[in-house]
Amino acid sequence: MEKEIENILKESCEIKIKSIKETKRIAEAAKLIIEAYKKGKKVMICGNGGSAADSQHFAAELIQKISLKRKALPCIALTTDSSVLTAISNDDSFEDVFSRQVEALAKEGDIVIGISTSGDSKNVIKAVKKAKELKSKTIGLTGEEGRLKGEVDLAITVPSKNTARIQEAHITILHIIGQLVETEFYNNEKSNLF
Repeated sequence: MEKEIENILKESCEIKIKSIKETKRIAEAAKLIIEAYKKGKKVMICGNGGSAADSQHFAAELIQKISLKRKALPCIALTTDSSVLTAISNDDSFEDVFSRQVEALAKEGDIVIGISTSGDSKNVIKAVKKAKELKSKTIGLTGEEGRLKGEVDLAITVPSKNTARIQEAHITILHIIGQLVETEFYNNEKSNLF
């Protein structure tokens, strides 16, 4: 059992090290979010399963904090409203749960982030397509396969097919983006946003 644990930890570290090739895209994602916030826009984020949890985690950190006590940054996890999710799933289709929310909430210049470890989550793909129709900027976090990366303005790809390892890298990437955004606005606890 200890050897298996060691192997899993090594694999997780190796995937994150391989993800260093995405450094430029991660920085671009942070810059897109920073520019949107400077223009008074918001961020929306969605995903399924563990990616839904990552969406909520990221939204909570932008609203509350990564590490600096500061004013809240507007971010909506499209995964959290059970009434909206169940109404859309029941009345239309689960494929529409995020795109209908994007249709209702997204404005030109907002950021919509879709997370899909497979890259083929139909509801996430529909959401980013709807966001692009509304002239929102789109960012996708995915594994090495799937269609999501071809549907977004900026794709951040984790070089793996293993769902757990991809999710571990995704939350690390989201933490990095959040830290870069927070530091831009609140370095030395001074805000140039508010």
